[in-house]
Amino acid sequence: MSAEPKPDLPLEIAHLLLIDVVGYSKLLVNDQVESLQQLNRIVRSTDCFRAAEAKDKLIRLPTGDGMALLFFESLEQPAHCALEIAQALQNHPEIQVRMGIHSGPINQVPDVNDRVNIAGAGINIAQRVLDCGDAGHILLSKHVADDLGEYRHWQPYLRDLGECEVKHGLRLHVVNLCKDGFGNQQVPEQLKRRGRWKQTSGADVRPITAPRWPKSVLSVAVLLFAVALAVSFSTFFHRASPPTTRNLSEIATPILGNSIAVLPFQNLSDEKQNAYFADGVQDEILTNLARVADLKVISRTSTMQYKTGAQRNLREIAKTLGVAHVVEGSVQRSGGRVRVNAQLVDARTDRQLWGQSYDRELSDVFAIENELAEQIVSQLKSKLSPQEKAAIEEKPTTDLAAHDLYIRAKTLIASSALSTPQAESLFEAVRLLNQAVERDPAFALAYYQLAEAHDVIYLQGIDHTPARLALADGAIQSLARVRPNSGEAHLALAKHLYWCYHDYDRAREELTLAQKSLPNDPMPFQILGYIDRRQGRWPESTKNLERAIELDPQNSAFLEQIARSYECLRRYADAERALDRAIALVPKDAAMRARRAEIELHWHADARPLVSMIQAIIAKDSREAKNIAELWLNAALYDRDFDTALRALAALPIDGCHRETILFPRVWCEGIVAQMRGDTASARAALTGARNEMAKLVREQPAYAEALCALGMADAALGHKEDAIREGRRAAELLPVAKDAIVGPLLVQNLALIYAWTDEKDLALEQLSIATKLPGYLSYGQLRLHPFWDPLRGDPRFDKIVASLAPK
Repeated sequence: MSAEPKPDLPLEIAHLLLIDVVGYSKLLVNDQVESLQQLNRIVRSTDCFRAAEAKDKLIRLPTGDGMALLFFESLEQPAHCALEIAQALQNHPEIQVRMGIHSGPINQVPDVNDRVNIAGAGINIAQRVLDCGDAGHILLSKHVADDLGEYRHWQPYLRDLGECEVKHGLRLHVVNLCKDGFGNQQVPEQLKRRGRWKQTSGADVRPITAPRWPKSVLSVAVLLFAVALAVSFSTFFHRASPPTTRNLSEIATPILGNSIAVLPFQNLSDEKQNAYFADGVQDEILTNLARVADLKVISRTSTMQYKTGAQRNLREIAKTLGVAHVVEGSVQRSGGRVRVNAQLVDARTDRQLWGQSYDRELSDVFAIENELAEQIVSQLKSKLSPQEKAAIEEKPTTDLAAHDLYIRAKTLIASSALSTPQAESLFEAVRLLNQAVERDPAFALAYYQLAEAHDVIYLQGIDHTPARLALADGAIQSLARVRPNSGEAHLALAKHLYWCYHDYDRAREELTLAQKSLPNDPMPFQILGYIDRRQGRWPESTKNLERAIELDPQNSAFLEQIARSYECLRRYADAERALDRAIALVPKDAAMRARRAEIELHWHADARPLVSMIQAIIAKDSREAKNIAELWLNAALYDRDFDTALRALAALPIDGCHRETILFPRVWCEGIVAQMRGDTASARAALTGARNEMAKLVREQPAYAEALCALGMADAALGHKEDAIREGRRAAELLPVAKDAIVGPLLVQNLALIYAWTDEKDLALEQLSIATKLPGYLSYGQLRLHPFWDPLRGDPRFDKIVASLAPK
């Protein structure tokens, strides 16, 4: 039997910029690392790089002594980028680079390790162009130069260098790009020296003008030359990301015909406090549609940012959300009546498929919402099961005032993670929801939100007490009583089991049941992603979080969470991309921008971007200090600027400092800063206060691993060696890595600190060695810069551990 022929590799045209450091191999290893780090920072800061990356139209490849950048939108992109880099490098004369530019075909192919590589004539020719240059040169293939030469603004800066001989006796026509003093105007010396340069005219260098021969002739010649090179060369470049999971930029699904987004309804009521009522109408229509398995419905979090006001471009909104259809409308509440207008639009053509106006008694508003949902399902010709129809027709409550309270609380809970302090938003939500269920004891969705608020308060250590756990239990029991076997009841129990009891197996069972009646809710995928992450199932975790993002593509919190996953995997480039997408959604979120700058600290042990970002944020609006106080404090400690640390402490919320669910009271942070400043008396007083606070919590809850960890660190800082070691060990035993792959490594890392602070270096290095081999937040930057690790500095074993985390 003959072998089945393999399909051709998909071909793409890329505009390539290759860069390498001249004399790289002669540099000391430290100088090599520093040169590449600085070059990376310069390249990432260019406008061309950022713009292409923001559009997911850029591939960046490490090449050992430099990099390759592949652009896909315009031939001018690599040329502009090269000039930006050359300009920035004028401030770094110690870094000498050369650059080569070409445009041509590439293929993405798997290598022997099943990783994605780049091959093809395009990248091979670009490498040959680069090889022709010396330090400072920006060389272009003649093909690229001719295309640029058709634009008047490029012509003065292009100089023909003629042909040079490259490998295998082939000749390559190259052109020099020099502009405003950037670039190297000289003929490359190495070409003359090797006798490989052939002038094409009497002049050493002549200006380029638009080509005088038909462009098709040149294209054929270049294509034939490219084919020859493709046969001759097989240079491959690795892409940075592992193949087991997709990059975030690749989370793009086909737009389905039965996909829909319900945009916020315009509030036309005279009383603007009725805005929550309008939000409630949108929320119920969206909730009803989301119960239909035959539809893809985008989550409320992603649609709420498209508030009414400015003219909305439905086609652009639908494209951003990945849907074919949108629903928009208006609500007017006056006295005892309500008017609702709604329309269903095919956003691909801007054609209205259906529209309806309802003018009824206010008490009929839920019936209006149900009719709207069923009409939309019918218009989209989607299947509606009897169970789904019954769920849509079930009223959420009979009390409109209770529903208003519920919507206000739901908004507070959704935004609590981004509010400071978080506790205030959550406690206010609990107050509103208690009022709602007091008005309507059968209000199932209010119990669902109440359970979530109590769970988050417990999980985040705001009130990690049996009493708070009992309140969450009670809300879930009430939900199961009024709406047994509902998707909300199963989902609430799943979150409760996961967050509060670490019962992953039962939580998974409940999530499976929840998904049957909540097919478009991103929360089950989100929680599954979190559970997978806690169990160290990283590829599965990423897949589930990506699915949640597909259903809620504008949810910056989801993107921030997947960035945390990449950070734990030390896939910092992917973490940066995820945070860049999040920042594009919430550009005014100071904490998100600071988190993005923090990646450089962990990745390259460079605190300057974080310090600069925080300074810029506070200079623009000092009120933002409270939102970034913990990051500000950490940056000051990394930078060993203890006066600035005092300023950050003043802005720190009462919640204190935390890492995941390990909470350190504010007085602990005060003690650490006092200790760093050499104020022994103040440090001891503050740390004693922190110790007493943690000791009380541990007495009440002996199995609270996070509290034991914090207590152990306080005792270590106070010199209580035996107590500290016992408490740190017990914390790691209670919540091992096998049970929690996020907090578990943090407990191992903190146990290493406890050993270090109590002069048990061998044990500290043993635990630290274990921590570095685990996915987790421990980073090269932490070990290089944070004063916490000072007791281990100077030990060659510590230096070796630090080096193991250095960027490769």
